[in-house]
Amino acid sequence: MIDVPRLQIESGRVVLTGQWTLAAIMPELSDLQQRLAAADGAKAWDLSAVSRLDSAAAVLLWRAWQQAWPDELNISAVQRLVLERVASQPATSPQLPVRRHHLVAALGSLLLRALGNLRGMIVLLGQLLLDLAHLLRHPADMPWRELSATIYKSGAQALPVTALVGFLIGVTIAYLSALQLRSLGADLFIVNILGISIIRELGPVLVAVLVAGRSGSAMTAQIGVMRLTEEIDALATMGVSRSLRVVLPKILGLTVAMPLIVLWTSAIALLGGMVAAMLQLDLSLLYFVDNLPRAVPVANLYIGLGKGVVFGFVIALIACHFGLRVKPDSESLSANTTRAVVTAITAVILVDAVFAILTRHIGVPSL
Repeated sequence: MIDVPRLQIESGRVVLTGQWTLAAIMPELSDLQQRLAAADGAKAWDLSAVSRLDSAAAVLLWRAWQQAWPDELNISAVQRLVLERVASQPATSPQLPVRRHHLVAALGSLLLRALGNLRGMIVLLGQLLLDLAHLLRHPADMPWRELSATIYKSGAQALPVTALVGFLIGVTIAYLSALQLRSLGADLFIVNILGISIIRELGPVLVAVLVAGRSGSAMTAQIGVMRLTEEIDALATMGVSRSLRVVLPKILGLTVAMPLIVLWTSAIALLGGMVAAMLQLDLSLLYFVDNLPRAVPVANLYIGLGKGVVFGFVIALIACHFGLRVKPDSESLSANTTRAVVTAITAVILVDAVFAILTRHIGVPSL
């Protein structure tokens, strides 16, 4: 049974009784605040009858005393220690210093983080090479189930969305190109424009962006959750290589599935372009199919598929790297998933630029 805190004023002397704790004063807080305000200016305070005094009640009394000790105070040694601890605290919280971000410091910090991530991905790549060497000596250790699951989730399940986006992109490009070509009297060049742009550039890049947002984020989140639930540590405890059972199947699976998705999406995008060209320029589908191999050299198809292989490898490597960097908290999981998607899309664009420079003389039909 909690003794109810009480406050009485007797001949200018304030007498406190009962338990002055947070649990006891909360139900009586409004009445106690009024009584303490009425006792403002009292010179003598008697707390000898108080059975318990905690920090919350001490703060209430210290504020009622205007943060100054009364002239006459009858308290026990323990109560004085509690009040002295409250009195030693600053009246207001100190303001935190405002950090000023300088441009050079911000750029340096960004560069150091980028170099740290690059170093981590190089280390992960080296570990993958060691795992592949191990699999060459021990083929029975190949994680076929994890590999097939990655191909199914990242490849087969991505076919509907990539087909829809590819068809719409093909229709859009064909429609806009037809408007310009018709004004120039060059309707037949719609085959060249669609073939080169989709097979060589738009198909691989479009698929890479979709896969980075879909499969790349899923890989990072999956590995991150395994970090949160300590499944990665459990694998290490059982002597199972995390890179062999978790990372390697994802990278190999996406590397294998990516060129197939690129081929599928490019075909659907060309189909959409054919339909739009037929409706806008009255070009038959037979004419489009017959002239496509002559307008677009087969080297462009090889370049597009090669981009798919490299894009799949880069996306999976980045996704697994950031997944392994997740710390045991939900904020780190969301932050690293976001970084993985942004970094993967940026890396895809950089790799595509490198491909464009290295293959600028390959697969371009001569006039």
